[in-house]
Amino acid sequence: MADSPGTLVVTGAGRGIGAAVARAAAAAGWRVAVHYGTSRTAAEAVVAEIAAAGGTAAAFPAEIADAAAVADLFAAVDRRLGPVAGLVNNAGIIGARAPIAALAPGLVERVLAVNVAGTMYATAEAVRRMARSRGGAGGAIVNVSSLVSLTGGLPQEVHYAASKGAVDSLTLGLARELAADGIRVNAVRPGIIATDIHEVHGGRAFVEGFAANIPAGRAGTAEEVAATVLWLLSEAAAYVTGALLNVAGGR
Repeated sequence: MADSPGTLVVTGAGRGIGAAVARAAAAAGWRVAVHYGTSRTAAEAVVAEIAAAGGTAAAFPAEIADAAAVADLFAAVDRRLGPVAGLVNNAGIIGARAPIAALAPGLVERVLAVNVAGTMYATAEAVRRMARSRGGAGGAIVNVSSLVSLTGGLPQEVHYAASKGAVDSLTLGLARELAADGIRVNAVRPGIIATDIHEVHGGRAFVEGFAANIPAGRAGTAEEVAATVLWLLSEAAAYVTGALLNVAGGR
């Protein structure tokens, strides 16, 4: 597509918010790299849906918590889709729910490896390609954080909340570090969004039951989060960097 804004890498794009971002980005003309960890079938379904709608996308596997694997991911994207102009760091896990005194060995390390280290590895690869000081044309990065970075999380999920607090800090620091290189860095902080991440809480019943705690009276949708992400990626947000935008229905 001649007027494409370029190639956008969306991590964890096989389902939920990531899949919604991938679909919306393709509709806006981006060439979309649909990253997945283990959900190949879901990622390929997103690619097929985008192709059926006339967009351009391809699926790419990688262990997001492995720096070498992430480097290989971006190299594959370069070859298949062309220069990277945007990144959405969406891949993230809760892992499991547990009080602090009963956290299973390795759970904290795994959550931080995926949610924080993975975000940093993908960002580093994107910056190597987009930074003006490295010959790039600039670009935009959007991190998918969570409202739990402000609230401390739902019961027995402080490890997840802490990881999203780190994503907020990373967003603010990188926005300042990368501004001179023409790279904007922002984050969205979704509240309760009707996606399958809430299977760990009880799924649809939990989401519907929590609605009474939300001023808007309902859970959000992945598409509503995606619309905010696409605005942050767009030229309409050209003067926006270091922003942490709540998409949470007033919570």
